Amino acid sequence: MRSGGLSGGFVSARARADFDTAYDRGMRALPEPDRHWDVRTGFGSARVYRFGSGDGPPLVLLPGRAGTVVMWEPNLRALAARAPVYAVDLIGEPGRSEQTAPIRSGADQASWLADVLSELDLSGVHLVGYSFGGWLAANLAVRRPERLASLTVLDPVQTFARFPAALIVRSALTVVPGIRGRARESFLRWMSGDADAAAAGSDDPVVRVIDEGMRTYRIALPTPTLLTGTQLRRLHLPVLALIAGRSVIHDAGRAADRARRLLPHARVEVWPSATHAIAGEFPDDVSTRILTFLDDLEAAP
Repeated sequence: MRSGGLSGGFVSARARADFDTAYDRGMRALPEPDRHWDVRTGFGSARVYRFGSGDGPPLVLLPGRAGTVVMWEPNLRALAARAPVYAVDLIGEPGRSEQTAPIRSGADQASWLADVLSELDLSGVHLVGYSFGGWLAANLAVRRPERLASLTVLDPVQTFARFPAALIVRSALTVVPGIRGRARESFLRWMSGDADAAAAGSDDPVVRVIDEGMRTYRIALPTPTLLTGTQLRRLHLPVLALIAGRSVIHDAGRAADRARRLLPHARVEVWPSATHAIAGEFPDDVSTRILTFLDDLEAAP
C-alpha cells in the first residue's frame, strides 16, 4: 500500500506504451462504449465510459486496484442490458485518467468522485464498487451521498474490517526492485486463491491489464482508512454487500458481522466458496444478484 503526497504516473514512456497495449486489448474484450468523457475534477481528469442505453437510473462502476474499466468485462454486458452504465478509470491509478494534484485523504477521494457525478449531471445513481473501488464507493456514500440512490460493494477493502498484516507485507513486496516481478505474480495468485487458475488466466485481458498496471504505474495514493462506526451508522442508503468467504483482504466473518451490526437494513451476504476475485469467479451470479437488488428497490413503495 502506498502513501499520498505526490501525483501518480507511469514510470517511463516505454512503460506507458506497454500498458497502453494491454489496455487497448482489454477494451476490445468489452462491448463498444456508447460514449466516453475525460471529466475535469480538482485532482485531474477522470476517463468515464458509457455502455448501454435507456432512461433508467444509471449504474456507476468503480474497479479494484489497477483494474481499470476492463475489470468489469465479466459483468458489463449483463449490467448494461438493464440501464446505462458509466464505468470509471480511477484517478491516481493506471488507466486513461490523469492525476494532476496530490490526493491525501478520504475527503479528497470523495471530492473528485463527486465532481465526476456532478459534471456528468448524474443523479439517482446506483453506485457499484469492487475491492478498492468498493471502499471508494462507500467512502463517497458516507461523505457525499446526495447523488446516490444505492450502494453495492463487492468484497470491499477497509470498509467493514481491516487489512490483515499478510496483505500489507505481500503488497509492499510488489514494488521492491529485484523481486517485484515474481512478487507481483505471487500476489495476484494469492489474491485469487488458486495458483493454477491464475497462471492459466495470465493471457486473460483482465489479468494482463492488472499485471501491467502494477508493473508500469507508480501509485501515490493514501492507504484507505477503515470506515468508522459513526460513518457507517450515518449511511442511510440501501446497501448490498457481497463478501467473499475465502477473501484475503479481511476476515470475512468479522466483516459481515460488523456490516450487519452497523447497517441493520443492509443486505449482507457471505459467499463461502468465493475468493477476492468473486466477480470474475461467479460473473453470472454476481450480475444477477446486483440486478435483483436493483429490481427490488424499484418495486419497493
